[in-house]
Amino acid sequence: MTGADSRTVTRRSPDVPQQGTHRARPGAALSKVPEVTALFWTVKILTTGMGETASDFLARVLGPVPAGCLGLAGLASLLVLQFRSARYRPWLYWSAIVMVSVFGTMAADVVHVVVGIPYAVSAVGFALALAAVLTFWYACERTLSIHSIHTTRREAFYWATVLITFALGTAVGDLTAGTLKLGYLPSGFLFAALIVLPVLGRRFLGLNAVAAFWASYILTRPLGASFADWMGVPVTRGGLGWGTGPVTLALLVPIAALIGYLQVSRADTPVSPVSPVPAGRAG
Repeated sequence: MTGADSRTVTRRSPDVPQQGTHRARPGAALSKVPEVTALFWTVKILTTGMGETASDFLARVLGPVPAGCLGLAGLASLLVLQFRSARYRPWLYWSAIVMVSVFGTMAADVVHVVVGIPYAVSAVGFALALAAVLTFWYACERTLSIHSIHTTRREAFYWATVLITFALGTAVGDLTAGTLKLGYLPSGFLFAALIVLPVLGRRFLGLNAVAAFWASYILTRPLGASFADWMGVPVTRGGLGWGTGPVTLALLVPIAALIGYLQVSRADTPVSPVSPVPAGRAG
């Protein structure tokens, strides 16, 4: 065979981008983010709590601005490594998530503490920023699925979205606990109830799987942060008074253990959504 008949093409899932000027890296068929499993949500919630207390601890010791600069440097370094990696690596991906959690908290706190913007205003601002990024992402890629993060552009959209969700979740959590005076523990129970809604919507109301995922993802931030704050803040502020430093270390232990397990077991390593087929059979 010659011409088109002698070539092979790739059968693509709807989430896989078409070839063009935006080329995928070698091994692009493999998503750069983990499969969504029970362990995914467990580690995610633990990192949200750890990021909250670690940010508060560093801000108290170093000051908000120096702590923010340190967090940004750590995040930037890990994201450079993440983007350069050709595939999903649990230790690298989750280390980046940890730093996103820390810096996202710092960003929201700097906007409130240093700039003086109320949490109610910053929460709306972060929500609008998130909506803008998701809209632009969909306009460019025609999908928001995390199962298709295998090009540089999609990866950039993904991490921008993740960072904004952490900042938004921090602002919303502090809004309910502080501004609305619910307290940290009641706020934690509130978000624990709210995070069930996307699951119920998906199962009984036909909510789109991608929409259900991102709604749950956003809510994990104030959920984990509220309970971590409750454990760390003084009794006079409605907490247990364990201290942000000890709580941070206590959360780092299970996070490190779970990441180590994922690194060895490859339990959440994504599977390629594409397979080569002859051109004449591509449909």
